[in-house]
Amino acid sequence: MDFRTVIEQSGPTATGIPVPASVVASLGPGKRHAITVTINGHSYRSSVAPYRGKFMIALSSENRTKAGVAGGDDVEVTIELDDRPRSVDEPEALAAALGADPAARTAFDGLSFSKQRRHVLAIEGAKTEATRQRRLDAVLAELRGD
Repeated sequence: MDFRTVIEQSGPTATGIPVPASVVASLGPGKRHAITVTINGHSYRSSVAPYRGKFMIALSSENRTKAGVAGGDDVEVTIELDDRPRSVDEPEALAAALGADPAARTAFDGLSFSKQRRHVLAIEGAKTEATRQRRLDAVLAELRGD
């Protein structure tokens, strides 16, 4: 499905793509749909979800840069339903820790894609080894319910 819209920026970093209600209705029943988004030839996986009374697609800084767009730009957007399984690439340290802790592995595998991704991004975003280890320990404690 193709549509034109203006990229909304609400604050210094929060940026999204408003999706017309008619486009959301054509995706099928439900309020949240896994999709592939294409803007200016750049594609990424995301979802259409209700946000502050309208339907939006998140547009990260990385995806804005790759698509060459910014808040306020009028853009042509293509979205397609995406039914491929979503999985995260576990950092080596997380994979090793989960391999050594079957309860944490089971809990991690039972999380939604977005919650798994939140943990992975926290670990990958650490600038020092000490911070990475602290975050890894926190993730494991949360997974075990400590």
